[in-house]
Amino acid sequence: MSEKHKRLGFGIMISALVALAGCSGTPVSSQSDIERALASGPDAMPDDYVLGPTDVLTVSVWRNDDLSLSVPVRPDGKISVPLVGDVMANGRTPEELSESIRSSLTEYIREPQVSVVVTSMGSHEFTDRVRVTGAVRQSISTPYRQGMTVLDIFLSAGGANEFAALNESRLHRESNGKVISIPVRLRDILTEGSIETNYTIRPGDILSIPERNF
Repeated sequence: MSEKHKRLGFGIMISALVALAGCSGTPVSSQSDIERALASGPDAMPDDYVLGPTDVLTVSVWRNDDLSLSVPVRPDGKISVPLVGDVMANGRTPEELSESIRSSLTEYIREPQVSVVVTSMGSHEFTDRVRVTGAVRQSISTPYRQGMTVLDIFLSAGGANEFAALNESRLHRESNGKVISIPVRLRDILTEGSIETNYTIRPGDILSIPERNF
């Protein structure tokens, strides 16, 4: 699936979840789906980062500082490297890009050693954010950071407002092409120190807190 279609689908998911956030009792997914979604946490995500426009890269050529540089991936998906010229970065992993540059440099340097490090992940800024919606002080969309939990992002939203049904909260996570709704008992976390549902957050997660039925 193209990045354009992924983002379109993600936008539709967000709109639907914002609408659901105000309704108590959002349906919970099956236990098997929940277990699979929770198992695919940050530690289970692919290690290979795919490059895209606006990412900033540091290209290092061992013992050739004049060929090393820090450069953004242009809108056309390419970067410019001394001696080599334009190289396609979009859609490649850093390892694949470094191998492409290394191969091209063999015409000019004996046994070049090239490394590519991503210093700014701009191309994934949208899909890697996490969000909190519903009965909170302020709905937020914030960059994902490794190790953050449900409680972390909830507190980042200023906590609940007076209408929140905290134990009816849901963590929405895309897994295997569908959105899984995972129950979160926020009141138990806050008042009883029960951390069973204080799940580790994954990029793209949405926490929704519904309002109570009056």
